[in-house]
Amino acid sequence: MPRVRMNSRRVACLSMAFAAIMAAMPVHAVEPYAAPAWLPGGHLQTIYTHLLIHAPQVEYRRERLELDDGDFLDFDWVDGVPGQPVVVLFHGLEGGSDSHYARDLMHAVQQRGWTGVVAHFRGCSGEDNRLPRAYFAGDSVEIERILRHVKSRYPDAPLYAVGVSLGGNALLKWLGESGNAAQVLVTRAAAVSPPLDLTAAGNALDQGFNRNVYTARFLASLKAKSLRKADRFPGLLDADAIEAATTFREFDTLVTARLHGFVDADDYWLKNSAKPLLKSVAVPTLVINAKNDPFLPAWALPTSADVSPTVSLEQPDDGGHVAFPSGPFPGNIDWLPQRLMQHFEARGR
Repeated sequence: MPRVRMNSRRVACLSMAFAAIMAAMPVHAVEPYAAPAWLPGGHLQTIYTHLLIHAPQVEYRRERLELDDGDFLDFDWVDGVPGQPVVVLFHGLEGGSDSHYARDLMHAVQQRGWTGVVAHFRGCSGEDNRLPRAYFAGDSVEIERILRHVKSRYPDAPLYAVGVSLGGNALLKWLGESGNAAQVLVTRAAAVSPPLDLTAAGNALDQGFNRNVYTARFLASLKAKSLRKADRFPGLLDADAIEAATTFREFDTLVTARLHGFVDADDYWLKNSAKPLLKSVAVPTLVINAKNDPFLPAWALPTSADVSPTVSLEQPDDGGHVAFPSGPFPGNIDWLPQRLMQHFEARGR
């Protein structure tokens, strides 16, 4: 048969038409999360998913926003059909647009014909930020700055916000503090595995297996960044003490609290936990926490009495931390983006 040659303009038009069709199709109902029998337990679900389940590759368009304070924020975009919704993702601790959950969600967003963006916190886009500050779990000012920027790019499109882990706590804190005013920027929101009680999460991560595996891995990256900042701003941080730190309590006292105006780790954790603010959230918000998440004990999770009527809590027995693997071996991570998209599609219902 003869080969049909198509020019790039026609291909682009067909791609846009396909995306528009996908955008108009309803999202099918997603079953409540159930872990595969071959992958039991919170630790296995977390570690296997993060290391061995591969998320789709996503081609991003990077935008750098220069800030009035002399610093910058980097945004990685996937472009969709004009007029369709926009999804902004706030990543977790030391995460970014290459994180498995970011690629998986942005792929789903792109398949839907929507626009998506991963908003990097300062110092998380592959380049150290310029100022003697970093990012932290309750930076409401930064959350609003990012949301206002994204909204300015697409003022007429519904804006959906997702926060993962640390980013989830920060987003929920902003939503609670903003109350009804948040609806000017955000149509619907979701948080995945947010450490809603930072004290409970910090204590859990600083003990036993958690300390030797998860905390040690996070600190390797966090300490390297902090030591470069200590070298760049002499007298700001205690480099020797940072080198010796082996717990989040030590690191958050030496670095996070020092850079962002808190007394110590306990003061930082207490003042930035989102859980006490959930009763003030006015935007329809889905909060997903697995009861076997190694990062946050089940006893610290909120109940329906702790949240406003606009907040929906989903707390499956399994799922680990930002994992929720599914399917037969070797598994996939499709459940989470499908559930998030279903939540966003529920607008107006």
